[in-house]
Amino acid sequence: MKVIQLTPQDNVAVLVEPGKKGDTVDNIPNLTLREDIPQSHKITLEDVKKGEPIRRYGVVLGYALKDFPKGSWINETSLKLPKSPALEALHANPDFKEPDNIRPVKQNYFMGYANDPEFSPYAGTRNILAIHTTVQCVIGIVNAAIAYIKQNILPKYPHVDDVIAINHQYGCGVAINAENAAIPINALRSLLHHPNFGGQIMCVSLGCEKLTPQMLLQDECKPENLVILQAQHGFKGMLHAIIEMAETKLKKLDERRRTKQPLSKLLIGLQCGGSDAFSGVSGNTSVGYAADMLVKAGATVMFSEVSEVRDGVQFIANRITSPATCEKFKQQVGWYDKYLAAGGVDRSANPSPGNKKGGLSTIVEKSMGSIAKSGSLEIKEVLTPGERPHKHGMIFAATPASDLVCGTMQMCSGATLQVFVTGRGTPYGLAALPVLKVCTRNELKQRWNDVIDINTGSVLTDDTSIEDMGESVCNTILRVADGDQQPFTEQYGIYNDICLFNPTPNT
Repeated sequence: MKVIQLTPQDNVAVLVEPGKKGDTVDNIPNLTLREDIPQSHKITLEDVKKGEPIRRYGVVLGYALKDFPKGSWINETSLKLPKSPALEALHANPDFKEPDNIRPVKQNYFMGYANDPEFSPYAGTRNILAIHTTVQCVIGIVNAAIAYIKQNILPKYPHVDDVIAINHQYGCGVAINAENAAIPINALRSLLHHPNFGGQIMCVSLGCEKLTPQMLLQDECKPENLVILQAQHGFKGMLHAIIEMAETKLKKLDERRRTKQPLSKLLIGLQCGGSDAFSGVSGNTSVGYAADMLVKAGATVMFSEVSEVRDGVQFIANRITSPATCEKFKQQVGWYDKYLAAGGVDRSANPSPGNKKGGLSTIVEKSMGSIAKSGSLEIKEVLTPGERPHKHGMIFAATPASDLVCGTMQMCSGATLQVFVTGRGTPYGLAALPVLKVCTRNELKQRWNDVIDINTGSVLTDDTSIEDMGESVCNTILRVADGDQQPFTEQYGIYNDICLFNPTPNT
């Protein structure tokens, strides 16, 4: 039996496979399991007294609620949470030095779809017609029109990958002028300029909603971009208006071709969901190394999930050299602290039951694994939810930790490809961009062979280096960006609904 101890300071290690009471550990002398311990859960490497710290990643995960002799099982019932790091103590680190031993990418370009810089500074990884909506009321009609378009019209335009609806739950019955209404509205405005949509803006409105076409489309609110259903004659008239405009847009999109694009035109989002104790050992660390390779080559990569990184904010701030960027980081995290408090919850609301089953005892442990996917380079910018980047490099995009909301808000920020790491498994996907699934352990790949694209489990079992696995992940990302590989979510059309972050009241 093998366990993984991450730093010499750690007084716990993680089991690579399930263990039985009395089993001995192969790679640590004189360590015997005092009880049955599930895979990915922690075992004490020494006697721990009540009130003493439990350390993993070299940080305090929590304080022991009772005595734990050497060889004991540590889980979510074992620890008292430490205090969160104080935001006011965070400062930019102008002396931060990036590592200089990151491997170079094998190609410094990708085959993407160029965009007019006024539409987007990034190139698309896919060529998609998106039909935006101002309000949930129009979804039924839009879906019916898209079904017709896909069956009868899209085949005439072989260079267009898909036609999708930007359906959401916002737009009416909401406090449209509330303090935080800018969050969902700005996210939808940003999404109009998604690089995968090729500059073709098309929107369907009901005609009486609070989120008016003028408010959403702004300068693009023109007759050639807008269908108002209340101005049409019946169901057939509505469908005809949508289909006629869609065909005009499809003709223009069909003229696009993949061409060599510098990696500075590539924008990638990183997510993790269904995390486990291996996320910060195999999955996220491998993706973090791939992110380092891509950023060094000029790409822009964003990571997110405010409540998941909250207990590791000091490690993020340490990689920010700009005082202004650090202040924005503190402001975004502080806003979220107040948002949770107003809802009567705190950071203990995260992890989830699945996270705990996967060995994560506290949000501190989850934070350390979550941050690992951001790699090791300087963090150049902090984005508000759904904001589009202004700089290149590694970026923190402030979003909730919810997979579906985080994914949507990264999409609104312009991510043209997402890398999603999971330890427990989730079939999550989005229609607007390819979602590449990475798992942390061999067992999940074996069970979900046609859902998981990349398995990093050999880091645990075969001592594959993070550098080798990270380079493999990087190469796969570039094949997906080139259009040479479709992730399973794309092959099978496993697409979740769009879930905007909307902290404003319904009225």
